[in-house]
Amino acid sequence: MSARAGIGYDSHRLVEGRRLVLGGVEIADAERGLIGHSDADVLAHAVIDALLGAAGLGDIGQHFPDTDERYRDADSMLLLSEVCTFLDDHGWRVCHVDATVIAEAPKLSPHRDAIRLSLAEAAGLAPLCVNVKFSTNEGMGFIGRGEGMAAHAVASLERAD
Repeated sequence: MSARAGIGYDSHRLVEGRRLVLGGVEIADAERGLIGHSDADVLAHAVIDALLGAAGLGDIGQHFPDTDERYRDADSMLLLSEVCTFLDDHGWRVCHVDATVIAEAPKLSPHRDAIRLSLAEAAGLAPLCVNVKFSTNEGMGFIGRGEGMAAHAVASLERAD
């Protein structure tokens, strides 16, 4: 098979006293940040899982386990770059990434271009090969109550042959 697609998902709880990082961009106007073993970048984590899934090479937890202290507070953009190198080593080239962040607040659309550029740079892609969208959960569930954020991503790969 010369082309594949993968789906990724991640979610994290929001807490006081942590910075909010999405797609490698710090959202300075956020009142709370996401908690996790690494920088808790839900967007980057969903993209990583989509890429690994498309290649059939596991998931983020297998490659960067939260039980490994090397990944405590890790920069997810470095993890994304490492995954793209890993895919290249296995004969895959990333074609496109499309992702959606689901959050009630803060307003994320002003950060779209910076996030898109950050993800593209980390993945070694042209910015037009990365699309990022933002949505709310219309007040429903843990996201709607402002307890956390989530992200979905779809990635396509092709054989680098």
